[in-house]
Amino acid sequence: MASEESPPVYYWSLRFLQPAPPRDESQGPRSKTALIILNQPFSKCLLRRLWHASDWHCCADGGANRLHDLLLPPPPLPDAPTGWIARLASWVFMRAPLRRTEVEEEDYLPDLIKGDLDSLREDGVPVVQDDDQDSTDLTKCIRSLQEKEEADGADTPYDVVLLGGLSGRLDQTVHTLSYLHKLRKSGRRIFAVTDDNVGWVLDEGKHHISIDHSILGQTCGLLPVGVDSTVLTTRGLRWNLTKETSGFDGLVSTSNHLVPEEDTVFVETSRPIWWVAELRRENI
Repeated sequence: MASEESPPVYYWSLRFLQPAPPRDESQGPRSKTALIILNQPFSKCLLRRLWHASDWHCCADGGANRLHDLLLPPPPLPDAPTGWIARLASWVFMRAPLRRTEVEEEDYLPDLIKGDLDSLREDGVPVVQDDDQDSTDLTKCIRSLQEKEEADGADTPYDVVLLGGLSGRLDQTVHTLSYLHKLRKSGRRIFAVTDDNVGWVLDEGKHHISIDHSILGQTCGLLPVGVDSTVLTTRGLRWNLTKETSGFDGLVSTSNHLVPEEDTVFVETSRPIWWVAELRRENI
């Protein structure tokens, strides 16, 4: 009798959300990361953390407007002084901040803006237009990344971090869930990040997820999206599961908790699921 195949084993960490440590060449080459900015709100702190952890930066159409607007200096206060007092205050206090804004705009210049341009204002930076109406702006950005990898002769695919994708319009959120589910066999690690959450697809198999409690909050969940049901076993959570069936018609592990004493969460799943965890905004 043929022996049963062992399920694949995966190891996950969120290095792109951690403060950049000094580069240790003894650890060997790290996998490269691509940041794709979607057309959804995000904070400057989160942008700064993800941008500097990434090697390639792409805006999906209207994501360029989000990036541009976030880097603009704040508008003057309604009760700001006028006349010569305003001019003096502007000369003394505003010149350095304006120079810093100019530097920031140069620092955050994307490598590519891709899409059909239906959401991009005319004041955006130069773009590559793609009129394929059968593909979303996100799929076009992933396709451009694949073309870059082929042109560069990359040995391994880039990890991908989506800034946005889990908030805003429900249909766009479902598209993110669906698209990442379809890409789970691509050999590429893809994460979706908002100011509130980070999430990604765990394919069938065993998963060891490194937990940094300084950046992750208490709440987490295992969501059986895209499958009728899955069988789950977990360790390292407040409420663990042991060969429990999870599906939309039954048990769904939402509002579970990470345990402060545990630095790894183990998940074994018979079918692909979404893992989501809360972010600590104050530490990003």
